[in-house]
Amino acid sequence: MDEIETGYSKIMEKIDELKKTEGNLEDTVRKNDAKLLSRMADSAVPVVKAVGMNLLKKGKQDTKGEIYDPQYYPQKMIILGKAETAGFRPDNPQMPVTDQFCVLSEDGDFFELMYSFDGFLTDSYLNPLDAKRAIDQYGYDIMVMLYTAMHDYLKGEEVLVQALDTVIGYIFTRAA
Repeated sequence: MDEIETGYSKIMEKIDELKKTEGNLEDTVRKNDAKLLSRMADSAVPVVKAVGMNLLKKGKQDTKGEIYDPQYYPQKMIILGKAETAGFRPDNPQMPVTDQFCVLSEDGDFFELMYSFDGFLTDSYLNPLDAKRAIDQYGYDIMVMLYTAMHDYLKGEEVLVQALDTVIGYIFTRAA
């Protein structure tokens, strides 16, 4: 029975050591989360350029809720998260915010996209964010969304490359 107790004690010691290490690693990750998010954003630039959208900057809304005379931001962006709206926009305290999103631009920059609607005009403000402030305001969800976007893009590219490989193989096998 002594061998079992000795083995059990060693396992408990290892668990305690791992818990200490886990806590230290967790602290290190939290201290460097903005650096990680910034590096992820830099790596995601080609993905944003390929799959990003031109988001609405300003547009008029008809009685059916359809947008006409739209104006879009010139650079592509992906939406990473949504937050509770701020009471008003930083560029104009008279404009209440109806929707608020964290976006990543094709330049690798984070922004807070704030939409306002006055009953006729949908207008927006693009507020620059640094990585730390983006995490503070939107949480780690934006990091997960950025990772997911990169992962899904890669998976799509693998499927495309595999399909092209199959087609090319078929064409050259038939031609020979």
